[in-house]
Amino acid sequence: MTKQSAANPPAPDWRIFLGDRKKKVGWEMPPPPPWRPCRAAPALAAAAAAAPPLSKGAGGKGKSYQSTPEIVRMVNAALHLRRPLLVTGGPGTGKSTLVDAVAYELGLGEPLRWSVTSRSTLREALYNYDAIGRVQYRDEKMKSDSKLEIGDFIELGPLGTAMLPAPRPRVLLIDEIDKSDIDLPNDLLNILDEGHFHIPELSRIGRGAVKVRGFGGKGQVEIVAGQVASFEFPLVILTSNGDRDFPAPFLRRCLQLRMPDPCASQERLEAIVTAHLGKAKQNASRTLIASFMQRANAGEILATDQLLNAIQMVMGGFAMGKDDKESLETCLTAALNRKLA
Repeated sequence: MTKQSAANPPAPDWRIFLGDRKKKVGWEMPPPPPWRPCRAAPALAAAAAAAPPLSKGAGGKGKSYQSTPEIVRMVNAALHLRRPLLVTGGPGTGKSTLVDAVAYELGLGEPLRWSVTSRSTLREALYNYDAIGRVQYRDEKMKSDSKLEIGDFIELGPLGTAMLPAPRPRVLLIDEIDKSDIDLPNDLLNILDEGHFHIPELSRIGRGAVKVRGFGGKGQVEIVAGQVASFEFPLVILTSNGDRDFPAPFLRRCLQLRMPDPCASQERLEAIVTAHLGKAKQNASRTLIASFMQRANAGEILATDQLLNAIQMVMGGFAMGKDDKESLETCLTAALNRKLA
């Protein structure tokens, strides 16, 4: 029995993200599938700067996030397969804050975020070139001692930054993709499939390495021959409120996760309240939680942050009359599908 165990050691746990809100150290990415190889050289990834540290706000959200087994399964599948994860669900179900939970637990740094509108383009997600600023600089060059290069007029976007070579994936939130122009989803997926893009303004000048500004104007990164290629594919989480249908080619390239309704489980809803406000407030607000769940299950559209707002106000330890408490409970948990007066 001992010899057999030594010859056939148990397989390692396939899960990287456990959803237990505990920081994980010393983990490694599993090998990529044959059809998703690393695009950049390992040396470039090893030389990459570390991702910015997690902000206090993102860390707080990540630490209090309540994952479910289905959420854990699909996040890990996305990490293994290097595929985008399309997350759908009602308001307040935790679609956008999932990136904070993954970044917190796996130590992946501050998530990159791109809020999509009907005017959003793939170009702005990748990089922005301030051609007008460069022309103006040329006109003023003789009057100034400043020396600006072309890279000073180029700033990477959130997707462009996420695709820089690094030993671990950056986490990128593409929020409300259903608000985009009809062509944007497929344009995005082509870039993510290839794992690289080029900046024509840099490749045309025929130089080797050029430093450009990172997303948000923070720091500089070096681009060689105008090419940006991933070593580890970014973990891209796209959110949708279900306001539109997506084309089959887009859905084929994504993994899909339907966020569970927190009001479907009293245990999970109470755990969310406890994680944010503490056990004492959760115990004191059981009647409010039960009423909130009953209304949600009767068809009212409610979001968990409404419940948290109401508990924070009513159970906040302030001197408050009964009328104020009842009025605040009613107003702060008003159904989102009601008709406004």
